[in-house]
Amino acid sequence: LFDESGNFILYSTMMGIKVINLYSNKCVRVIGKEENVRFLGISLYQGKVGHKKALTIEMEISDNPTLRRDTSDPTLFCTAYKKNRFYMFTRRDPEDLKGGEGDRDVFNEKPSKEEMMNATQSSSVSRVSSNAILHTSFGDIHIKLFPEHCPKTVENFCVHANEGYYNGHIFHRIIKQFMIQTGDPTGTGTGGESIWGGEFEDEFHPTLKHDRPYTVSMANAGPNTNGSQFFITVLPTPWLDNKHTVFGRVTRGMEVSQKISEVKTHPKTDKPHDDIKILNITLK
Repeated sequence: LFDESGNFILYSTMMGIKVINLYSNKCVRVIGKEENVRFLGISLYQGKVGHKKALTIEMEISDNPTLRRDTSDPTLFCTAYKKNRFYMFTRRDPEDLKGGEGDRDVFNEKPSKEEMMNATQSSSVSRVSSNAILHTSFGDIHIKLFPEHCPKTVENFCVHANEGYYNGHIFHRIIKQFMIQTGDPTGTGTGGESIWGGEFEDEFHPTLKHDRPYTVSMANAGPNTNGSQFFITVLPTPWLDNKHTVFGRVTRGMEVSQKISEVKTHPKTDKPHDDIKILNITLK
C-alpha cells in the first residue's frame, strides 16, 4: 500500500505494519507491533477534514486543541487474522484525547466458548429460580423446580427460559395418556442443545421419581445426553426412573397439560395436527 505522495510503502508483517521510506530505503515506523496480531488487509485514509467556515490565519496558528482536532489526521484501517474487529491507527496519542474520548473498547468481540462457560459458571446461583410458568397457547402451566436436587438441570432450563430460547417452541411429541414433549427449536424432536453448547449429565435424586402424574423431566437420547428438550407426564411412569432427570412438578394448570395430551396427532410421528406453542416462560 502506497501513501498519496508515493514516497512511502506500507505492508503487513508478523511484527506489525512496516512503513518504508522508498527514497532512504529505511523502515521509519512499525505500526501495531504491540497488538500481537497478524494484520492482513490494510487501507489508508489521508483526506483533510473539511470546514464549514474558512479558518483565519490567527485560528490556524493558535494553540486551540479543538481546531487541531479538525486538521488532517491520516488513519490506517486494518483487519487481522481470526479477529472479528477492525483496527484504526492515527498519529494522535491516547493522552491527547480528553474527557474519556480516548477510552479503548476491548470488549467488542464475540466471547469464546470458554469465556461464555466461565461466565455461566460464575453467575449460576443468581440465574436459578424455584418456580416457572409456561404460558402456552392452551393456557398456563405452573411448575415447581428443584434446584437443590438437580442444580445443573434447573440452571439449564432457567437460563434458556430467561433468554427466550423456548419462546415459540411447539409441543412436537404428544402421546395420549403418557406425556407431552417440547423444547426443540426445530420442532422435529432431534434438535436443541444445553446452555453450555452441547449435552450434559443426568442428575438423579432418590426423592424425585416418576411416581405421580404431571412430573417435569428431561428428554434424552440415552445416558448423559440432556440438551433442551423436556416433557410433562400425565400419569405415573415409574419405568422412566433413573433414565430421565426429574427437575420439576406441575402445581397448577394440570388441566392444561391434560388438554394438550388429548389433541389429535399424526399416528407415525406423534406430532399434533395443529401447533401448540410455548408463548414464553415466566420465572419466579
